[in-house]
Amino acid sequence: MNSVCCIILAAGAGKRMKSEKPKVLSEVLFKPMIKWVIDMVKSVGIDDICVVSGFKRNLLVDYLDNEQIKYKEAFQKEQKGTAHAVNSAAEFLNDHKGYDVIVLNGDAPLIDEDTVKKALYVHRKYSASSTVITSKIDNPSGYGRIIRDKDTDRFKAIVEHKDATTEQLKINEVNSGAYWFKVDDLIEALKMVQNNNSQGEYYLTDTLEILLKNGRSVEPYLTSNPDVILGANNVAQLSQLNEIARNRVIDKLLEYGVNIPCKDGVVISPDVQIGENSTILPSTIIKGKTIVGKACILGPNSVIINSRVGSDVSLECVYCSNYTFRSGEEVSPMSKYIS
Repeated sequence: MNSVCCIILAAGAGKRMKSEKPKVLSEVLFKPMIKWVIDMVKSVGIDDICVVSGFKRNLLVDYLDNEQIKYKEAFQKEQKGTAHAVNSAAEFLNDHKGYDVIVLNGDAPLIDEDTVKKALYVHRKYSASSTVITSKIDNPSGYGRIIRDKDTDRFKAIVEHKDATTEQLKINEVNSGAYWFKVDDLIEALKMVQNNNSQGEYYLTDTLEILLKNGRSVEPYLTSNPDVILGANNVAQLSQLNEIARNRVIDKLLEYGVNIPCKDGVVISPDVQIGENSTILPSTIIKGKTIVGKACILGPNSVIINSRVGSDVSLECVYCSNYTFRSGEEVSPMSKYIS
């Protein structure tokens, strides 16, 4: 992608997670939520990334540096709302004038490549100052509703749940919290955001109203993926994300010709690669960047971590970590292999 960049909001403490680390480091399928977002961003060709840190920034920075991720950091000393968080990246925005920037939440790991690409297409097709990624869900309670013009179906406003009328509460199209912006227009709009609300915070959604009042265009992009809106504020929601992601990974492997006759206890990290005609049996956990060849049998009751498994290998009741099995190698059941 040309002239695009990304800001990922990652300053939250995640107090309801009962965790001593930044919320975005909470894991979905053994992978921190922010790494899901970064991997997606890089997969669509966006290399200029700014991460807005905050709570225990040293833990977040250490993780990103250990993963050898190329990024810029912006530090939000006090958490005063989403617009305040984006404004913390003012230097990054000023360095990318003339670009389009996508603003994403680091705790919303299920946003996908297709959504980001198609939203950018709409954004540039209409030369919009901002494009809001929206989703339709069965239970929109708690989400900001997307208000469209009745005649043109164009974006009109976002109304928060607590401020919505009875009729507006019936709307099931909601704000995902992900946006494309023209960088120059975003910079100007951020200067005008006020914090005259009950929370005393600066909201990024206010930039949309400012842009419209200034005669700029704001467009909605309705994604076909309802999971883009999902985040996690507590461990119960994190568990739900894990289950959705687990099934998504398994379904993709099934499409690739991997045999999974029973999903019970099967947990596979999203970066795992498994060759066709391999079989995954119940109570098998495969983590990290494990690569498995063709026609293997993994499980039951096996744990495989950051390992390489050649073709035609059977791992029954095996624990292995950072180990390599040659194609056709005979492996003793109920064994441990650690390199």
